[in-house]
Amino acid sequence: MLHRIGRLFMIKTRIEAFLIIYALALGATARGAHYLQQYPGFGGKLLFLATTGAVFMAGAKILDCLKYEKAEKLRRDIETF
Repeated sequence: MLHRIGRLFMIKTRIEAFLIIYALALGATARGAHYLQQYPGFGGKLLFLATTGAVFMAGAKILDCLKYEKAEKLRRDIETF
C-alpha cells in the first residue's frame, strides 16, 4: 500500500517534470521579489539571481534523472528479454 502511495510522488514523464519546474520557478521568483524588497540594491539582485539559478540547476537535474531512469529501464528490459 505504501508503494502505491509513494508512486504518486514520483516524476514519471517530462510533462510532470516541466510542471514541477514551473512551480519551482514561480516560488523562486516570488521569494526573489521579497528579497528585492528586503534588500534593495545589489544585494537583493544577487539573492534574486541565486533563487532563480537554483531553479535552473534543479530543473536540469530533474530532466537528466528522467533520461537516466528511462535508459536504465530500457537496459533492464533488454536484460530480462
